[in-house]
Amino acid sequence: MVTIKDIAEKLGIAVSTVSKGLNGAEDISEETRQLVLDTAVEMGYSLKKIKRTKTAKVCVFVDSGNMEFETIEQFGYDIVNGFKKAAISRNWEVVIEPSRLNFRSLEKYDSYMLKNSYAGAFLLGFTLHDDWITQLEKTTVPTVLLDNFIPHNEHVGYVGTDSAEGIAQAVKHLAKLGHSRIAFLNGAKNSMVSEQREAAFRQSMAENDLPVDERLVAYGYYVPDCAKTYVSGFVKNGATAVMCASDLIASGVVNELGRLGYRVPEDVSVIGFDDLPVAEELDPPLTTVRQDRTNLGKSAALMLDGLIRGVSMSKLLLRAKLVVRYSTGPVKAKGDKIQRS
Repeated sequence: MVTIKDIAEKLGIAVSTVSKGLNGAEDISEETRQLVLDTAVEMGYSLKKIKRTKTAKVCVFVDSGNMEFETIEQFGYDIVNGFKKAAISRNWEVVIEPSRLNFRSLEKYDSYMLKNSYAGAFLLGFTLHDDWITQLEKTTVPTVLLDNFIPHNEHVGYVGTDSAEGIAQAVKHLAKLGHSRIAFLNGAKNSMVSEQREAAFRQSMAENDLPVDERLVAYGYYVPDCAKTYVSGFVKNGATAVMCASDLIASGVVNELGRLGYRVPEDVSVIGFDDLPVAEELDPPLTTVRQDRTNLGKSAALMLDGLIRGVSMSKLLLRAKLVVRYSTGPVKAKGDKIQRS
């Protein structure tokens, strides 16, 4: 087991200086503190107080550029609340830290966790090319990711909703309504869940003997405004339905169709993914794939608890459920033209 003395000998500094660096003392320089932390991580040192404390301190890191969580209408709100509810019974101290990519490019993940005495973490909104995601390939810190997966590391797990199941239900629903020209408006690239949902869409179309027209498949962003770039082209190329990778994208599609003079679902059907509060508030209310976000948060806490206790877990996927409302309807009969309102 690596000791403070081992770190001091490697760095050629006093044991007391190493102790100060590990415990957040203010009478050493920030440069020395970071050197101590980085060296401790490289040597495999872990704080004894993290292991023996009855109240573990854990962190929920939220990429504030990719996910919002402060109000009930936002995707991350129920996830964070679900995690916090599950943490109560485990007597955890939960710290919520919004962060941005530029911060994470300066701070090393393991060093930051050690510096703040975090026993583990739950990460939301991180992209595949994030510096910390790359560092998680070798971390020994118990870590749970939402909609991201790190293979071959027993200390890192993944929670999410079964995208394949959700997309399959949505495409089957549209196929039963007679739709064959189905567009798919995805979220951002460099996102594992975006890649999963596109793969699920293509597979589901094949299972329903429906062709995929590449002109009807596009990456956007997980925001409503991305619809303005693609909806007109989808309709011009014959789309009678649009499958969206999120409810926010779907809300933009519904609004853009209305702006262009098309009716939902009489002219074009629309399906979302998530079942955010906005889904019921749209006109018409949105057919969507429901993610149980509260239970996603609770599941993340369950997995993190196991990882902290040394139980290696890889993936935990929740079931998806199609919620049919009024934004989907039968395809127009052949010969009927799409009418603008």
